[in-house]
Parts: sequence; C-alpha cells; structure tokens
Amino acid sequence: MSKSGIFTSSLAKKYWMALTGLFLITFLVGHLLGNLQLITKTGEEGRRAFNEYAYFMGHNIFIKILAYLTYFSILAHAIIGLYLAVQNKKARPKNYAYNKPSANSSTASRNMAILGTLILIFICTHMANFWYKQKVAETVPLHILHKEITEQQQNPMTGQLMEQKIGINYVLTTKGDYMPKSYTDPNTGKDVELMDVKEGTHLYDKKAELQVGEGYRDLHTVVMNFFGQSQQGQPTNDLALWAVILYVISMFVLMFHLWHGFASSFQSLGLNHIRYNGFINILGKIFSIVVPLLFAIIPVMIYLNR
Repeated sequence: MSKSGIFTSSLAKKYWMALTGLFLITFLVGHLLGNLQLITKTGEEGRRAFNEYAYFMGHNIFIKILAYLTYFSILAHAIIGLYLAVQNKKARPKNYAYNKPSANSSTASRNMAILGTLILIFICTHMANFWYKQKVAETVPLHILHKEITEQQQNPMTGQLMEQKIGINYVLTTKGDYMPKSYTDPNTGKDVELMDVKEGTHLYDKKAELQVGEGYRDLHTVVMNFFGQSQQGQPTNDLALWAVILYVISMFVLMFHLWHGFASSFQSLGLNHIRYNGFINILGKIFSIVVPLLFAIIPVMIYLNR
C-alpha cells in the first residue's frame, strides 16, 4: 500500500473510523465522570468542585492536547463516516430483488450514518450552549458567593446599639480562597465595588490597582439554569424542559450508535478473536447502555431537584 493509500483507501478509512471511534469512547468516560459532579455533589461544594474541574480542563496543557485530539476525532469520524456511507450506497445503487437486511444486520448498523449525523448536530448545539460561552464568547459570569453579615453600630442620635445587615459578594479565586469583591452599603443600599475585573477573570484591587488574583467562571450555574426549573427570584426558564427532553433523546441516539460501533471498531482494527469476541460484544452492549443512560440522568436530576 502506498503512503497515500494509508490515508485514502477504503480500508484505511475504516481504520481511521475505528481509531477515532475508540478515542471518542474513552473521551465519553472522562466527560461523564466530570459531569457526574453536577448531581453527586450539591450546594456550594458541588458548584466549587465543578467550576474547579472546568477550569482545570481548560488550562492543563495535557488536557488541552487531548481536547484538540477530540475535536479532530469528532470531525474525522463524521466526515469519513459520511463518505463511507455514500460510497457504500454508490456501490449498490439498486436494491436486490429480494432484500431482507434485518436478517443479516441490526437496525443500528444499517443506520449508522443517520445516527452519527444526529449525534453531530447534538454536539454542535451542546458546544454552542456551553463550550462557546465558556471559551469564545466568555459570557460565563464569575463564581460569586453572596453572604450577609450582621454588624452592630451605635445610633448617633440615641447612643443605642443597632444591628445592620451587610451583603458581601465573595469571588472564588484560583488560589482556593474567597475574596470580597463588593458589598452593599447599608445606608444607601448601593453596591460598592472593591475590585475591578479585567479580561473576564483577572481581579484587581480597586485602590492599589494591582492584580490580586484570578477568579473561576461559574459554568456550574450556567448548566443548572439551562436544565433547571426557575427558582424564586430568578427569571423563568421555559425552555428547560425541552432542553432536558432533547438531551435525553440524543442520549438514546448515542446508545444505538454505540450498540453497533463499539464492537465494530475492534473488528475494523483486526482485534477480534474467537476467544474474546463474546466479551467484547457484551462489554460493548453494557457500555452503550450504561454511559448514555448516566449522561441522560444528569439533566433529568437537575430539572427535578431545582
């Protein structure tokens, strides 16, 4: 096989489909483990854990390399898959006089191109709702923790002690601490800023004009508001239920795609063997059910628990 054939022949394309498919399968596991924090940890602890995880995923050099490999694998898997589907259709333009595909192949295997296209559409919309806001538009707000403290002051007219509640907004920094960003003046009711925010996350002391830290973006709250029902004092998210339903449907599509694709990847790479074919098939079936199911549970739990 020529060097060009390594990348252009039909056999080579099947190899690339298998390799990118297996890589994306490992990505699904890592992505799932990170996302499960959305429902396994609650309150400020859960918010902090997920935002720290999101920051790590965007700043660790090793993870960045894996991210670019993931982008490449998604595009390559989609393009090559569609190309092979078109080629297979051209190779057999007319149906046989007697054609009963269900006798020789599963529904998933006969519709891999359609399933893959639906998954690609889901990935694009999913990235637009979260990845784009975090990485490109940078519209994800800072991680802010609001607390109220009670302060005692002496009434200048009567001399009596009186209590005043002061609201303080703390920002979570990458140093692991909470720094006061602003407070509410009890006399005027207006917010007084203690820090300037530059480049989205860089925190500068307003008086000294020196950088004092970097804040985390609050992707956790963005996800919760996207899939969650409206809370008291927050705007109603009428699209949350539809977002959950479409996400769950997409996970069922992913399940059918993996149902055939998992074992098929091993076969395309010549890694199948009579001794362990059964194990690969069983493992593939379990994986294709459990992983999409756990992904689907996350937005459902968020919606029901908000």
